Amino acid sequence: MKLKQAGFTAIITISIAAILLFLNHYNLLAVPGPVLKFSRWLAIAGLVLYGIKKRSLTSWILIAMMIGAAIGHDYPELALNLQVLSKIFLKMIKTIVGPLLFATLVYGIAGHADLKQVGRMGWKSILYFEIVTTVALFIGLAAINISKAGVGIKIPPTLHEELPQVPPQSANDIILHIFPENIAKSMAEGQILQIVIFSIVFGIGLALVREDKRMPMLRFTESLAEVMFKFTNIVMYFAPIGVGAAIAYTVGHMGLGILVNLFQLLATLYVALIVFLLGVLLPIAFFTGVPLKRFIGAIAGPVSIAFATTSSEAALPRAMENLEKLGVPRKIVAFVMPTGYSFNLDGTTLYLALAAIFVAQAAGMHLSFGHQLLIVFTLMLTSKGVAGVPRASLVILLGTASSFGMPSWPIFIILGIDELMDMARTSVNVIGNCLATIVVAKWEKEFNPEDQVSTHNQQPITHNP
Repeated sequence: MKLKQAGFTAIITISIAAILLFLNHYNLLAVPGPVLKFSRWLAIAGLVLYGIKKRSLTSWILIAMMIGAAIGHDYPELALNLQVLSKIFLKMIKTIVGPLLFATLVYGIAGHADLKQVGRMGWKSILYFEIVTTVALFIGLAAINISKAGVGIKIPPTLHEELPQVPPQSANDIILHIFPENIAKSMAEGQILQIVIFSIVFGIGLALVREDKRMPMLRFTESLAEVMFKFTNIVMYFAPIGVGAAIAYTVGHMGLGILVNLFQLLATLYVALIVFLLGVLLPIAFFTGVPLKRFIGAIAGPVSIAFATTSSEAALPRAMENLEKLGVPRKIVAFVMPTGYSFNLDGTTLYLALAAIFVAQAAGMHLSFGHQLLIVFTLMLTSKGVAGVPRASLVILLGTASSFGMPSWPIFIILGIDELMDMARTSVNVIGNCLATIVVAKWEKEFNPEDQVSTHNQQPITHNP
């Protein structure tokens, strides 16, 4: 069977399952449960057949997400036991991030010995990050004030979840957290911003020493970066299993019906993120001349991983590799991407603005616009460096709520659907950082897509890494 025939088979089986589900859901036709279940798995069989013929890692990741959702819905007890597979994948990805950031940043800075360009890229990146995240902040603020999703919520009589006790963070605590005291500890804890600071200073120091002292370390960091990219390729073979297991666990312990609960808050976030993507990032891409079709092909895999695992860190190695293949020089990818993961959290910034005002609305607190701005700007500062930690935004939200005298019980309400919200905001974080990297490369006039082979955007899973 050819690829086109497999594609038609998948479309037909999915259409049959969708029609039966539609007829049963709206009581137009009473479809027995076993028939619905059979149609779902027939559709999945069609997708698997298509995946076998397509032989694309991104396709298998998306197919695995569908399989995971079906397992979570039909076999929830089995799905809960699959969480260990997603944790294995996340652990393996996290071993890559520290060495990869160190190697690529140090080689990017010291390998070219152009410290003026490093400084130039630094201020351009920060300027772009702050403008875009500020726009995201205002979109989130406007969305929650329009929908008023938190107004009218009553305090639940019992709360069965426990949230960590988070002390308020002072300005000194926030500043001190940026700088590493032990690079091994920073790598072990996944503190991206601390690794970036250490690597930049180390790279500048290396650029200032004599060539005979610099070259051995440069060769080491170049080799380390190449090895870590190959390491990424090996780990990515496990990505469909890890991603599918993550989705299966999510659906298994929350159920598909969770989409009904708190729909207004969930819809507010998703609509606001879509407005941000179409109203901010898409015009930026058009204005700067980003090749959209190839850009979407390059980020499809990393975004799907971020969506399923709710961790931007899990998508970082493959995103860096794909952008380099797209035509962005390694020195720019190595500098902008990890810096963006600390300063350019578009989705997280928008979510935090929305969630903080939701907490105030649920608590019946009437905040002036100025007070709202103070809260959300504080959140924007305290959220730096949380991209690698799934659902770390809740901890940030708790600390800020404590600082501004807001109650914590509305955060328990958010906790119920936070995983679904985290999927969306993490995906937007990855999209925003990938776009920012190309924008800075174009700003530096070093984006050369014509020199690259576009077919490298997706690697067949049958190829050797």
